[in-house]
Amino acid sequence: MTTISESIRNLARDAKETARTLSTLSSEIKNRALLRMADRLVEESAALLAENKKDLGGAESKGLSGAMLDRLRLTERSIADMAQGLREVAALPDPVGVVTSMWKRPNGLQVGRMRIPLGVIGIIYESRPNVTADAASLCLKSGNCVILRGGSEAIHSNLAIASILKESLRKEGIPESAVQIVSTTDRAAVEELLTLEDYIDLIIPRGGEELIRTVVRLSRIPVIKHYKGVCHVFVDADAEIQVAVDICVNAKAQRPGVCNAMETMLVHKDIAPRFLPAAAEKLLAAGVTLRGCEKTRAILPGIEKATEDDWYEEYLDLILAVRVVDGLEQAMEHIAAYGSMHTEAIVTSDYGNARRFVNEVNSSTVMVNASTRFSDGFELGLGAEIGISTTKLHAFGPMGVEELTTTKFFIFGDGQLRS
Repeated sequence: MTTISESIRNLARDAKETARTLSTLSSEIKNRALLRMADRLVEESAALLAENKKDLGGAESKGLSGAMLDRLRLTERSIADMAQGLREVAALPDPVGVVTSMWKRPNGLQVGRMRIPLGVIGIIYESRPNVTADAASLCLKSGNCVILRGGSEAIHSNLAIASILKESLRKEGIPESAVQIVSTTDRAAVEELLTLEDYIDLIIPRGGEELIRTVVRLSRIPVIKHYKGVCHVFVDADAEIQVAVDICVNAKAQRPGVCNAMETMLVHKDIAPRFLPAAAEKLLAAGVTLRGCEKTRAILPGIEKATEDDWYEEYLDLILAVRVVDGLEQAMEHIAAYGSMHTEAIVTSDYGNARRFVNEVNSSTVMVNASTRFSDGFELGLGAEIGISTTKLHAFGPMGVEELTTTKFFIFGDGQLRS
């Protein structure tokens, strides 16, 4: 009987062997496979929903939070969105083989740099069955093999989606081992996967902070990290109040259980007496619990008191920390002290302040007069995203197909010798 360790090692070895073939596939073949995957996901919606129902039942019986259930749930709409994401990835330019620069040396050597796949990418993720399709599509388009290991709470959904993807690969003549899925929910599989540096080139974890820190601690393979999303919106002194209210309500309440939802709202002291009552009315109506600093509570006396811990908190829930600040400088200082380098936004009519915020805030995505909820690969035109990196090596922010490649040098000579 094959052990978990042997099974994972065989899976990774197959992916490594397939990576050479995948790196040379034409854009036409990859795109045909992606479009077939999209069509088949829609055609099999009923079957996917049935498998997802099993996962939801199990998750509810285990007492998973509302935010986790929201991430886990598939609907006709979300399946259609998954399919649309695949179609958009197919429509993107193929990064593989693109020459990014070329120059000539004094000795006549022609030096260039060309985009190439990373090789084999391992994705370890929780809930969100759509990650199965998103990750597979981006890896296929960028010429990478992928090994998918979803959470136990989504095992039925993930296996069903992966089966459709692998069937589409097979029908287009692409090795099914280009998309691998770990079928066991035993944690020993993850521990084994993270030791296989001879076969796997990059690990991307997607999930809660505990999962990501565990992966970073155990992995012998480079890891793209995104610990949490403590996202801020700063409402500047001359913001248009209705615009600011709409942006803040959307950023917090449209889908609170995701990493690009606003967790702290910073408000300029000069606009706070007019803005906070209007914002609080809409936020409270949306079910949001407000926790404010002393200056905030002087204007909104009925809300809870914010503690130091609240400024660090990623609630992933209908809870919002609110702080009144003296101005742009203090807002940026707060973000530098408590932010997670994920997404920050400013609502302002002051062009100079907008430019300073963009230039000086150290975050992977910075918004001006827009909701933090747009920090998403699909929304930013990447087709989908494989994750959001909040570290700067080798990508920063939402990662699309280009971020799943690296570059190599190539040199053309006519007999030059180094003296």
